[in-house]
Amino acid sequence: MDESSNPSKRKLPENSSSATADDPHTPLPTAAEESTPKRRTLSRTCVHEVAVPNGYVSAIDDDLHGTLADPSFSGEMAKSYPFDLDPFQSVSVACLERRESVLVSAHTSAGKTAVAEYAIAMAFRDKQRVIYTSPLKALSNQKYRELSHEFSDVGLMTGDVTLQPNASCLVMTTEILRGMLYRGSEVLKEVAWVIFDEIHYMKDRERGVVWEESIIFLPPAIKMVFLSATMSNATEFAEWICNIHKQPCHVVYTDFRPTPLQHYVFPVGGAGLYLVVDENEQFKEDSFVKLQESFSKQRLDGNRSGGPKAGGRIARGGTANAGSDIYKIVKMIMERQFQPVIIFSFSRRECEQHAMSMSKLDFNVQEEKDIVNEVFKKGIMCLGEEDRNLPAIELMLPLLQRGIAVHHSGLLPIIKELVELLFQEGLVKALFATETFAMGLNMPAKTVIFTSVKKWDGDSNRQIGSGEYIQMSGRAGRRGKDARGICIIMIDEKMEMNALKDMILGKPAPLVSTFRLSYYSILNLMSRAEGQFTAEHVIKNSFHQFQYEKALPGMGERIMNLEKEASMLESSGEAELAEYHKLGLNLAQLEKKIMSEITRPERVLYYLVPGRLVKVRDGGTDWGWGVVVNVVKKPGTALASGVTPSRGTNYIVDTLLHCSPGLNENGSRAKPCPPRPGEKGEMHVVPVPLPLISGISSIRIAVPSDLRPAEARQTVLLAVQELGKRYPLGLPKLNPVKDMGIEDPEVVDLVNNIQELEQKLFAHPLHKSGQTEQQFKWFERKAEVNHEIQQLKSKMRDSQLQKFRDELKNRSRVLKMLGHIDAEGVVQLKGRAACLIDTGDELLVTELMFNGTFNNLDPHQVAALASCFIPGDKSNEQIHLRNELSGPLQQLQDNARRIAEIQRECKLDINVDEYVESTVRPYLMDAIYCWSRGATFAEVIEMTDIFEGSIIRLSRRLDEFLNQLRGAAQAVGEAELEKKFEAATESLRRGIMFANSLYL
Repeated sequence: MDESSNPSKRKLPENSSSATADDPHTPLPTAAEESTPKRRTLSRTCVHEVAVPNGYVSAIDDDLHGTLADPSFSGEMAKSYPFDLDPFQSVSVACLERRESVLVSAHTSAGKTAVAEYAIAMAFRDKQRVIYTSPLKALSNQKYRELSHEFSDVGLMTGDVTLQPNASCLVMTTEILRGMLYRGSEVLKEVAWVIFDEIHYMKDRERGVVWEESIIFLPPAIKMVFLSATMSNATEFAEWICNIHKQPCHVVYTDFRPTPLQHYVFPVGGAGLYLVVDENEQFKEDSFVKLQESFSKQRLDGNRSGGPKAGGRIARGGTANAGSDIYKIVKMIMERQFQPVIIFSFSRRECEQHAMSMSKLDFNVQEEKDIVNEVFKKGIMCLGEEDRNLPAIELMLPLLQRGIAVHHSGLLPIIKELVELLFQEGLVKALFATETFAMGLNMPAKTVIFTSVKKWDGDSNRQIGSGEYIQMSGRAGRRGKDARGICIIMIDEKMEMNALKDMILGKPAPLVSTFRLSYYSILNLMSRAEGQFTAEHVIKNSFHQFQYEKALPGMGERIMNLEKEASMLESSGEAELAEYHKLGLNLAQLEKKIMSEITRPERVLYYLVPGRLVKVRDGGTDWGWGVVVNVVKKPGTALASGVTPSRGTNYIVDTLLHCSPGLNENGSRAKPCPPRPGEKGEMHVVPVPLPLISGISSIRIAVPSDLRPAEARQTVLLAVQELGKRYPLGLPKLNPVKDMGIEDPEVVDLVNNIQELEQKLFAHPLHKSGQTEQQFKWFERKAEVNHEIQQLKSKMRDSQLQKFRDELKNRSRVLKMLGHIDAEGVVQLKGRAACLIDTGDELLVTELMFNGTFNNLDPHQVAALASCFIPGDKSNEQIHLRNELSGPLQQLQDNARRIAEIQRECKLDINVDEYVESTVRPYLMDAIYCWSRGATFAEVIEMTDIFEGSIIRLSRRLDEFLNQLRGAAQAVGEAELEKKFEAATESLRRGIMFANSLYL
């Protein structure tokens, strides 16, 4: 790798010193201070590196273009700018003029678009074509509008819209590009550049593979421009491009922010802001300490006012007074004239609730209200009369007139676009948005607020990562308008200093491959006549394989170090230790087994009375003994989000547990934790799902009737600790047979085995040895080290390439069994149909096409059944289907089950029930059926609790899917089926569902 740094100094407005951390409630600077800032010097630097293939010789004139290691351009520019280019932009332009690929990695709002525009201008100058890809249709529409203003000859290709397909610059989604590459489109012969916007989207686990395949398949003559948010492994990505395309790939990286940011924290329920990171990226520890003290003060105040009653829920995502806090902050921002402000929330419903709670605020003067009214009325003119009066449209206008708006994926597309246009014109002052607003076009604000630092990611309620925070906070600070951007983080519990520091100042996340093999890709590769690309070729050239091979030397070094450590951990008496350790493990396994029998609701609920001592374990976290307060039968907020719904999970045992201090008395903590060693904890009532009970004692103690005072809870803690001293070998447990009267032979055997093992354990010479604990730590560390060595060795042996080859072999067997390919791997009629379908499950839908399921349905039933293939929001309501739909749905589920079983038979790791559930989504079946038969949109939205925008998004993808099915039917000569799919499409394409985008 060659590397060169390109620093350049320029004066930037310095922040006024009014916001200091000396006062616990740090004031925001005033508007006057903002408009007359002091000056400071900041160095705008960028890092340039280049990955070069072995033996590569550049034929480019060094005088005009500089060198590979230090590119510069002294010729006539293809495009001029009304501002001086930043160093990263100048270096990127020089790389483009060298006709070499470049990855530009920079913060949101840094000016990456200028580089993309230069590549387009070069293509126009050189009479070549250029493709601009983006991850989402909505972003493609916006980008089309933006580029059409700058360049005349621009076209658009998304799944549902095609405009000027012969234009010199084509904007498209990455899926469309991959489809063109698979079909060998003639267009690609004239393309010189492909711009991949938001390349960090490649780590999306569902669609990331589309980017990888597109990059692998691009002809080597085409050069690429990658635009990305900051990522920590940009060089690794460039090396991969260099490796697969045998061409240089430059990396131009900058973490410079054109507008510096100040980061404040607002404790929910508290008063005032705390400056934790200043505009020079310095963490203010003294301010952080005062922030932590404010939580302790709140807790004391909570105790004085009574605190929560026993059995109170620990609520997810904010507290009852969070709304009023947001109101307070937004009002203060407006008074200080720090608008526009974007308020990020991780829930679409919360966005709407927060916006509606601003009913007393009005940020627009009459003249602005009139403009909003005019723009809004013009915007909705493209809708039919009946759709203009929808509640979702009527409710939005009064908000917009007051300068307040909502933006999330569930909104009607037309409302979302109106909000974006009004925000860009400065007519929306407070925007309540989900994180999707942080992607795509540059729409910055002066201030950004985070209503929470926790988000539900489908698996757990986790803290947002540094990369996510960088992306969203990057919306704060408008270049050329603001001296600084302001970020305000609302937190409802104490945060570790390092957690806060890592979130705000941490390194951006690396780009990690999510490559996988799909049947669509395998069939398309098998059916390519020229055979230059095979599935094996794609696997070998994937970023996933490249990253794996790159990690191998590091693994070897780690094994060496671990083996050294293992040899130092050799000790005498190891056999005795191993024997004692094994007894303990066996006992723990048997106890786990018997607990799953004991904790069946019908057996255990009688014993879970107030005062009963129970042991609680949440995954790897051992809470020790707690005291039962109450049992509730309803799904509550669980202690652990990762518990798989099973028998008993809808019973919540409110338990007094020994917790780490810092749990808010207002019950706002998302997940409490036990005290750390040596830490003085406090007793709190925590809702515990029944399956987390890992032991039930025969002992009960008296529980005070009022658990609100801390003293009352403290007496219970002392009683539990006293019992621990009285029973050093562990509290006596309820005997399932003698005490609970369980006569099940399996349980009786388990009890006898446990007693036998306990006797052996207590009789073991090591049990009473004072050194056991130290020896155990030693032994366990050795076991950990040996386990890690085995894992690493197996990872090195078990090549990723071989794994994918095995998977490819198994998937090919599935395709043979289903008749998509023959014994020689030649694609058959069914396979040719599946090659054309990438929106829904290609195996399942071709099965329905070929087994006659669609033949017996009318076009409305076809549309409804096809809607089950489209991923979208889940409904929380019970699904009741009419007879015309329940039969076809049953056939679909039966076919899905059969296909899943075939895949499992062919050794693919598939859970049959999960496959059926994730592939068949009947949540909008009824709504789509009625729409297809002519229902109004107002009638359709009454039929489901799914957001209006989500219904429209699904309908448009459904239209794309039905068109693919029509193409597949045509390809295999099924004329009747082709007509039916076409009729289904026609029945959908009307009204608000297919209203034109305002960007077009």
